[in-house]
Amino acid sequence: MPQSAVLSPQHFPDWTQIDDVLLDMDGTLLDRHFDNFFFEEELPRRYATLHAIPFEEARDRLMTMYRSVEGELAWTDLDYWTKRVGLDVVAMHKELDHMIGFLPGAEEFLRHLRQLGKPVTIVTNAHSTGVSVKVAKTGLDRYVNRIVDAFEVGYLKMRPEYWPNCQRLLGFDPSRSLFMDDDEGCLMAAKAFGVAHLVHSAKSSSQLPPALLPQFLSIAGFAPLLNGRSPA
Repeated sequence: MPQSAVLSPQHFPDWTQIDDVLLDMDGTLLDRHFDNFFFEEELPRRYATLHAIPFEEARDRLMTMYRSVEGELAWTDLDYWTKRVGLDVVAMHKELDHMIGFLPGAEEFLRHLRQLGKPVTIVTNAHSTGVSVKVAKTGLDRYVNRIVDAFEVGYLKMRPEYWPNCQRLLGFDPSRSLFMDDDEGCLMAAKAFGVAHLVHSAKSSSQLPPALLPQFLSIAGFAPLLNGRSPA
């Protein structure tokens, strides 16, 4: 499949109708392969060693733990997971930070937004400790006006309570804002709140095929957001 979904010109954002750009971090700008590998492979491997159990059993235990707090702030809280699993999850992130990086075309897209003069805010479900590791590795903060983690808002983005709180915090006009995310639940919550311009990142991981969503402008690369140009 080509890097970007095949879209006609009318699908391209009309940037004159957009004042604020709200962008997810992991799976939208940064390659989610790191997170998938960390929580589905590396953490279970080390948990298995710690408890002297088979890898499959360790992964099943951790997946059950993940699901038990899915949708809650604890789900992405690295300090919480450090305490719960008995391993220094933050230190492990730093140890493996060579795997953290931008998705192809993401930096070009951020430069394009700067050229357009659009204020850009990262709205992420991640905890500040994880954000700090990723910012230190990628320099993502150089491209944006602000990074807001879910703990600052008080909810994760798939929760309906997130969006009015986020709007009060940032002061954006939903009818003139663009929000891009790889998570369907987050996009649905934003749609319900009235965010007018919604974009789905279908290629969240460099190691997985695109997963398009028919109900949204769903793209597997950034070219459609660059008015059809291919990223440099």
